[in-house]
Amino acid sequence: MARKTINVDYLARVEGEGGVKITFDGAKVRDVELRIFEPPRFFEAFLRGRAYTEAPDITARICGICPVAYQMSAVHAMEDALGVTVTGPVRELRRLLYCGEWIESHTLHIYMLHAPDFLGYDGAIEMAKDHGDIVRQGLALKKVGNEILELLGGRAIHPVNVRVGGFYRAPSPRELRTLVEPLQRARDIALSAVRWVSGFDFPDCERDYEFVSLGAAGEYPFNAGHVVSNKGLDITPREYDAHFEESHVKRSNALHSHLRGRAYLTGPIARYSLNSALLSPLARDAAKEAGLGATCTNPFRSIVVRAVETLYACDEALRVIEAYQEPEQPHLDLTPRAGTGYACTEAPRGMLYHRYRLDADGTILDAKIVPPTSQNQPSIEDDLKAFAGGWLDMPEEALRVRCEQAVRNHDPCISCATHFLKLEVVRC
Repeated sequence: MARKTINVDYLARVEGEGGVKITFDGAKVRDVELRIFEPPRFFEAFLRGRAYTEAPDITARICGICPVAYQMSAVHAMEDALGVTVTGPVRELRRLLYCGEWIESHTLHIYMLHAPDFLGYDGAIEMAKDHGDIVRQGLALKKVGNEILELLGGRAIHPVNVRVGGFYRAPSPRELRTLVEPLQRARDIALSAVRWVSGFDFPDCERDYEFVSLGAAGEYPFNAGHVVSNKGLDITPREYDAHFEESHVKRSNALHSHLRGRAYLTGPIARYSLNSALLSPLARDAAKEAGLGATCTNPFRSIVVRAVETLYACDEALRVIEAYQEPEQPHLDLTPRAGTGYACTEAPRGMLYHRYRLDADGTILDAKIVPPTSQNQPSIEDDLKAFAGGWLDMPEEALRVRCEQAVRNHDPCISCATHFLKLEVVRC
C-alpha cells in the first residue's frame, strides 16, 4: 500500500490545538500518536507563593467553559487541608452551580460541536441553515445554564462569587425562584434533545474501558464521593497519587495519566456507567427510552449520555431551588494552617483532581492539577487503534472526518490539559 498522509492543520469544534498521526501497516493500525502542541500554561507554578484564598479565582481562568469545576476542586482541596467540611444550604448551592456549568457545557458540545458530525455538516453554522429551530433550542438551553452561573457565581464566565468555605454572597429564595420557569422550559428542551440525538446513526464500536469517576456518595456525582472504577478501584481523593501516575511523552505538552500502568476513561459515559441508578426518575426513563442500558461502552453514544446528564442537571437544579433555605452566613470562617488537601470533582468532561500543600500562614507551597483530558489521552489513542483499521476502506476525507469524530466523542479540552487537530495518516 502506498504511503499516504492526510493533514488537518487545526481540528474544528474542540478547544485547543493538537494533532493525530496514524500509521497503517497494510490494513492494520501500527501506531497512533495524539500530539498536543499547544504551549504549556504553568498554572501550577502560578499558584505557588499565592494565598490559599486566591486559588478559586486563579484556577477558574484555566477554562472558560468549565471554570466551576476548577474552582470547586480548588476550594474542596483547600477545605480538606484546613480540616473543614461545608454542609447544608451552601453545599446545595454548590450543586446548583455545577448544574449551571453542566447545562451550558454539555449543550455547547451536543448542539455546536458534536451533532454536526452525525448530520454531515462542517459545523453548527452550516447545520443551522437546515436545522435552525434545533440550533435555537440549543442556544436557549445553554442560556439557562449561563443564567444560573450569573446569578450564583456573579458572571457566566470565570465566576467571582466562589470562595474557600462557601460564597461571598448567598442568593435569596426569591432570587433563585426567578430561575424556575426558565429551568422548566430548559428541562423540556433537554428531554427533546435526548430523543433527538438518540436517533443519530452510531457506528457499532464497543470498548472494554476501565471507567473511573466519583461515586459511592449516594448521589449522582458533582463534587463528593470516592474515586471508583468498574474494575474494583474504590479510594478517597487523598489516595489518588498512590494509584494514578502521570508521565511525559515527547509528542505532547500535556502529561499522560495512567491507573497502575493502565489506560482508563473518565467523563460522561464513565459517570453514567458507574452511577446511572442515581439519576432522577425523569433522566433514567429518558435514558431507557433512548436505548441506553445501565452502562454505555460505545464512545459515539456519549452524545446521548451528555443529553441525559443535561436533563438531570435541569431536574437537580429545580430540586435544589425548591428546597432552598437561605443560610445564616454564606461561608465558613476559616483559620490558615499547614497541611495538604486533596479533592476530586466532576467537570463536564470528567474527573478533575487537585492537590495543594499549604504553609502555616496559608501560602500555597505546591500545587498539582490533573484535568480530564490529560487522563483520557491514552484511551483516545486506544480508541483510534481499535477502530481505525475497520475504516480503512473509506475515502480519505471520510476517514479523516471519522477519526476526528472519534476524538470529539470525548470533548477534549486541550487548553486545559496542555494542553487538535492536525491529522496525519501514514499508509505503509
